[in-house]
Amino acid sequence: MLSKNTDCQSFETTEAVLSVTSTLEEAPDGTQEKAVGTPTRFYGRYSDCMEMYAAPGTVAEYLDSHASWFSRCAEPMKVEPLGENGYALVIGRFGAFGYEVEPKIGLELLPPEEGVYRTRTIAVPDYQPPGYDVDYRSSLRLVENVTNDASISVGEMTRVEWELDLTVDIHFPKFIQRLPKSLIESTGDRLLNQIVRQVSRRLTRKVQEDFHQSCGIPFGINSNKKR
Repeated sequence: MLSKNTDCQSFETTEAVLSVTSTLEEAPDGTQEKAVGTPTRFYGRYSDCMEMYAAPGTVAEYLDSHASWFSRCAEPMKVEPLGENGYALVIGRFGAFGYEVEPKIGLELLPPEEGVYRTRTIAVPDYQPPGYDVDYRSSLRLVENVTNDASISVGEMTRVEWELDLTVDIHFPKFIQRLPKSLIESTGDRLLNQIVRQVSRRLTRKVQEDFHQSCGIPFGINSNKKR
């Protein structure tokens, strides 16, 4: 679900989301070295789409009922409902140079406005992110399209197009700040792309499969191929 172009893609991945651990590192004296100083900011803009073999109205009904599919499709991420439209997600463990980040964020899936679905970050009650802050803003829209798959009726295909602006501020501990800034930034950018790629690929595939199975719609052979 991650690309730099407008071609739809369907993904399969064998990557695993790992369990979460603390973001604090042990100092030479055995104590934990806390994150300090000015945060380093990482930013990424992503866009892609996925194919749903149904009319936009059917896809919209499915998306509107996210309480019935979001937690299931987000596995193996840990998900907890937050109110009517919100969820707390534990993404997993990611890191470099012996430093690990715990991407746990709250997301609110807003009701559509003029056909556009938006998601934004919200606070997770009784949780303080340890050394990082995430700003997640995405938009999604449905575009009716014509499919060339002979097994599906012409006109019964919808492109789910999305865009994501993701900003992450990280307060690194001193032992990381001693490294060259260019190395920290390049590694952080790579790590951010890895997280988005891993999560979006898995979520895309599961949502596609869940949608077609729940609607009793054949999942076309062409949609199983990575393009």
